[in-house]
Amino acid sequence: MPPTVHVRELTAEELTDAWTLGRFAFGSDPQPSPHATVAVPGMTRYGAFDDTGRLVGKAVDLHHHQWWSGRPVSAADVGGVAVAPEARGRGVAGALLSTLLRGAHDRSAAISALFPTVTAPYRACGWEATGVMRTVDMPAVALPRHRPAPHLTVRAGGPDDMPAVTALYERVARDRRGLLTRRGELFDHFAATDPLPFDGLTLVEHDGDLVGYAGWNRGRGYGADAVLTVEDVFATSADAARELVGVLASWHSVTPTLRLCLLDGDAVAAHLPLEAARDHERELWMHRPVDVTRAVRERGWPAHVRGHVDFALDDGLAEWNTGTWRLEVADGAAQLTRVSTEPALRLSVRGFALLYTGAATARSVADAGLLSCATGTDPHALDLLAAGGPAHLLDYF
Repeated sequence: MPPTVHVRELTAEELTDAWTLGRFAFGSDPQPSPHATVAVPGMTRYGAFDDTGRLVGKAVDLHHHQWWSGRPVSAADVGGVAVAPEARGRGVAGALLSTLLRGAHDRSAAISALFPTVTAPYRACGWEATGVMRTVDMPAVALPRHRPAPHLTVRAGGPDDMPAVTALYERVARDRRGLLTRRGELFDHFAATDPLPFDGLTLVEHDGDLVGYAGWNRGRGYGADAVLTVEDVFATSADAARELVGVLASWHSVTPTLRLCLLDGDAVAAHLPLEAARDHERELWMHRPVDVTRAVRERGWPAHVRGHVDFALDDGLAEWNTGTWRLEVADGAAQLTRVSTEPALRLSVRGFALLYTGAATARSVADAGLLSCATGTDPHALDLLAAGGPAHLLDYF
């Protein structure tokens, strides 16, 4: 019989043990970061204990918000899930995630994302693989050079410029789906302790207003294996994007490789030689609703989309999501209401995640066994839930 697992929030005195558990699981640095063993606002840390009181698992609920078509949606993003080797395969991760999900629901979170090391235990708890965060390497010499735009100013930035940087990121991110808002007490905490989160910051301005920026870390050396890691690069005009690409190209003599995370279809990507990009890292991410009514109500929807569909939803971990629902979308907003009729469409919570994030169509969700349809029923009605296009993530957690 599996041993009993007791899950609760960790106390400050237990954070060092939790960090040690994570170090063994992920092979991290033998010295903890300044934030690892102290209380940090904007996160809830959970621990799983066996009957002897020994810590055998941990997980963190990160109090993020994600942009969804112009509206911030409250999120319980999950990080740092680790289980002691002797306790693996005994339900510890499931107990942790169940408690985390209930706590997130109690604090009014709507959705949840995570980066898995393995998908099976998260799928068992209702998360589904919905996207990939792709980091690429690109030869700096391949980047195009342009004549400087006379109406733009390029300069180095510093900590005092970070409010404008944050505002420009928000201008780009808010109309996307899934990108973190990078606001809230968790981000405020780290901004207070690290006012410039990059080695260097390059700004592009027009009449004193910020229209593009690149935050970069220099790395070591200047030989053939030297890399400039571009942590952030965003622009709000084609001219600003070309200026940034030109500055990045100028590094070719000392950092032959540029490493950056691409945002498909944005102003900067439109001016990069994407055929020269080679994958450096691909981080799979997963998604699930915490509360389906909030997930639908809080996000933005395409203003031109109207319609309704009834469906049943099964969620074995969050019983408040289970039931029969009517989705109604109109005028850039939507709502879910409970109905008593027996619908022809029955959706699993993993299928909900795929549709909500625009990662799949209803037909493909049905083909995967995550949506069942009554005989003769067209599943495409549930494509209404996928309206708005695919979601992205650019922040690893």
